[in-house]
Amino acid sequence: MQTITVHELTERGSTPLIDVREPHEYAAGHVPGAVNIPMSAFGERLGELPDGAINVICELGGRSASIVQALEQRGYDATNVEGGTAEWIASGYPVER
Repeated sequence: MQTITVHELTERGSTPLIDVREPHEYAAGHVPGAVNIPMSAFGERLGELPDGAINVICELGGRSASIVQALEQRGYDATNVEGGTAEWIASGYPVER
């Protein structure tokens, strides 16, 4: 499974970021530009994924890792963001609400 740190994520600004947390978690604060496709609805919303490489984030990295593994099995170029949104915030990066 491909992974990157939150620091590496800042260097991949052109790669779409999918936040798989639930809507209330996303609304509380997310990485600027992240698109919310909750893990609970992911299977039904696969058609919304952009073409090409994508980064996937959650709160700590567990849910996003599960999604990345499933996407890789379907042939997607997906990368997990280690440490998730919690690490992003702890590192002092900005969040959108």
